[in-house]
Amino acid sequence: MSDQDIAGNLNSIQQKIEQISENAGRDSKEITLVAVSKTKPDKDILEAMTAGQLHFGENRMKELEDKMSSIENPDVIWHFIGNLQTNKIKYIAHRVNWIHSVEKAKYLKEINKRAKQDNRVINALVQVNISNEKQKGGCKPDDLAGILESAQDYKFVKVKGLMGMATFADNPEDVRPEFKLLKELFDSHQKYNKGSVMLEHLSMGMTNDMEIAIQEGATMVRIGSAIFGERNYG
Repeated sequence: MSDQDIAGNLNSIQQKIEQISENAGRDSKEITLVAVSKTKPDKDILEAMTAGQLHFGENRMKELEDKMSSIENPDVIWHFIGNLQTNKIKYIAHRVNWIHSVEKAKYLKEINKRAKQDNRVINALVQVNISNEKQKGGCKPDDLAGILESAQDYKFVKVKGLMGMATFADNPEDVRPEFKLLKELFDSHQKYNKGSVMLEHLSMGMTNDMEIAIQEGATMVRIGSAIFGERNYG
């Protein structure tokens, strides 16, 4: 995809976020656009950076590790949004800023351990399975409180909110109840804010359901194909 396309797409998405936010009575400045650059070459990320984008998301740990090594701009904020593997967290802990996909307390323990070795703090989001689909990651809503309690005394990982992936639906309106559920869990678990737990963010909404997600309270939206074009497989 050409640099003009990427820059134009970013501008279009930002305008859309502003319009949706205004219609929902929200401030668009509350919403962070995470450009999901999985399978895309470094040059596409660099073009997006030139257009002012600094938040990038990856869903494969090895791909994130490689891109963090080759793109050295210290202003870039890296988000990991894929399935976590305990034995591989050490490969991204030195540089990743946000990990969206924490579904077990043991992952927070490992992130804290690895971040401590690099003397840095990593922001984490607890992923909740809001779609009730087995193939989607995330903890059960009933397990959320225990995970949050387990993290309150950590020094090198901060739990800053929740993440959810909705069912893919032809009609985005169909997933509104799933986003509502995540917002309700976010609100009802504010009582666990203590120490390193401070629930401030809701990461939900992708290219096809961003509007519904923002209406329901998203503070981070994860957009890939609408910025970079269709995913490259291979």
